[in-house]
Amino acid sequence: MGGRPTFERLVRRFYEGVREDELLWHMYPESDLEGAIQRLTGFLEQYWGGPTTYSQERGHPRLRMRHAPFTVTPEARDRWLLHMRTAVDELTLSPLDDATLWAYLERAAHAMVNAPSA
Repeated sequence: MGGRPTFERLVRRFYEGVREDELLWHMYPESDLEGAIQRLTGFLEQYWGGPTTYSQERGHPRLRMRHAPFTVTPEARDRWLLHMRTAVDELTLSPLDDATLWAYLERAAHAMVNAPSA
């Protein structure tokens, strides 16, 4: 995929969109935005075969548990995917890498939904 530099570009661009999104922004730690960027970057880097720094620092990812305090509706999922799609498109990955990454992100986003539509 391109390693940490690719995932850092992805995550930084993703958060640019989230910062402007009234539905999502309240779920993110404005006071620790850089920390959130580094955590998501580290998670993705590890998931795609990079160093295990994320798990060494934070333990098992437990994505659903970590997102349980937030109300993640289908609308929030779709907005998350919108910003992530924009970020993925700007990476100009190979078609195979793009499709593989996007399939994972879609599965992950759908798994985080924990509340019905508003």
